[in-house]
Amino acid sequence: MSEHHIVVVGGGAGGLELASKLGRKYGSSDSVKITLVDRNLTHIWKPLLHEVAAGALDADIDGVDYRVQAAAAGFRFQPGELIAVDRESKTLTLAPICDDAGHEIVAARTLQYHHLVLAIGSVTNDFGTVGAAEHCYFLDSVKQAQKFHHTLMNTFLALQSERYPRPLRVGIVGAGATGVELAAELHKSAELIRSYGFDDFDLKQLEIVLIEAGERILPALSERIAAAASRELAKLGVKICVNTAVESVNKDGFVTRSGDFIEAAIKVWAAGVRAPNFLANFAGLETNRGNQLVVTDVLQTTRDASIFAIGDCAAFTQANGSRVPPRAQAAHQMADCVYDNIVRSVNGQSLKRFTYKDHGSLVSLSNYTAVGSLMGNLTRGSMMIEGLMARFMYKSLYRMHQVALHGYFKTLLYMLAQGINRRLRPRLKLH
Repeated sequence: MSEHHIVVVGGGAGGLELASKLGRKYGSSDSVKITLVDRNLTHIWKPLLHEVAAGALDADIDGVDYRVQAAAAGFRFQPGELIAVDRESKTLTLAPICDDAGHEIVAARTLQYHHLVLAIGSVTNDFGTVGAAEHCYFLDSVKQAQKFHHTLMNTFLALQSERYPRPLRVGIVGAGATGVELAAELHKSAELIRSYGFDDFDLKQLEIVLIEAGERILPALSERIAAAASRELAKLGVKICVNTAVESVNKDGFVTRSGDFIEAAIKVWAAGVRAPNFLANFAGLETNRGNQLVVTDVLQTTRDASIFAIGDCAAFTQANGSRVPPRAQAAHQMADCVYDNIVRSVNGQSLKRFTYKDHGSLVSLSNYTAVGSLMGNLTRGSMMIEGLMARFMYKSLYRMHQVALHGYFKTLLYMLAQGINRRLRPRLKLH
């Protein structure tokens, strides 16, 4: 293999940013080639999947097409699902691609690499709860979020035809950021649906129940932030059940460990994340109990220096013994570090250590408000913010992601187009 081939598997926040940055660096080079692999054809920033589910965001319009991004940034895109890695020959295998009828349209393929970056992300962890996989929606991908949205819109339609004989109850297991943000976004969708032919819909006909096994919502954030979010959710009529562990799930609702039953027509599981099961002992690489790939201080996998791992699928232990949390800001920082290290490796230089900097956490409660903390460990403590400032900072996180992909000028154009679309497009995706 004459040219230096760098393959990035996974087009999430970290993977797509890394491929774009490497593409801009080596796109015109004859000696270095960059390839991104993903099973999907488009990218949506994962923290926005709850907006896709509620209809506030249209993935078909707001998504990033991998092929278009590849052409603009100077890398190549290969659609496909990773099924094997041969570390000795430095090759990876992609599964065949089939159409909806199951007919093979692209045969299995192999790619050679000098450096392989695994940025496969995470999936929802149902902790083996009986019935969860069968009866709950998991918001791990655009396809799953869109499926939830179609169910929501169809249920609104069915309720209208029956003159709303009983309230629609949506049960959300897990009161972390995803669960809290989805609860607020669903309430906003119910408000907006009245403007599109559902004028007789009463907000009281929607009941949202947030179920948390711990003592409070947003357990990963401070008590002040959790209390502020609880007050805002209470204003929206969201029912919060804490200290409520779910034992099993059936088609009608949730059975709790205490023996109670929480009825819910639509059920969402957002109680935790883990790396995909296929990563467990994948290619002989070291993994932890959560299927994450254990990495060194330069983000190489512990058993193969030619393979890096970033984002939610990487287990990085900091100097204080704590693990880097599965957040978009961590994936962004890891992507920057691996970019530097791959460039250094190509140039024959020593690699730099990864240092995670916690810039705080923000939770959006739809258009109502936002709460969170800034600075994190950059100061002696964190600064709590809420309201307009918190909403501005929350939106700026997505803008930073867009800048990493498209640059400042294109991001400005996207912001302008989004402002125009607010005037032209419905505020809620209706189908």
